[in-house]
Amino acid sequence: MARVYFHYSNSEGVCVDRRGTAVGNLTEVRDHAARVVQSLITAQGPEDWRDWTLHVSDDLNDEIFALPFSSVLGKLH
Repeated sequence: MARVYFHYSNSEGVCVDRRGTAVGNLTEVRDHAARVVQSLITAQGPEDWRDWTLHVSDDLNDEIFALPFSSVLGKLH
C-alpha cells in the first residue's frame, strides 16, 4: 500500500494535502482523485473552479498525474 497526496492549485496559490491517503493501486488513486474534485466543487468555495488543478503525488513528492477541474466541470457556454 502506498501513500499519495492530493494537492490542488490555481494561478493564485496552492492547497497542500499534508495527510495523504493510503491506496493500493493506480485505479484507486484515479478514483479517489475524481472524488476529491467532486467534493471540492460541491462544497462552498470559489464560484468557478475551472482554473484549478488537482496534483497527485507520491511520498517523494513526485507528481503521478494532474487532473484539471475543468475536465470534470466541462466548459462554460
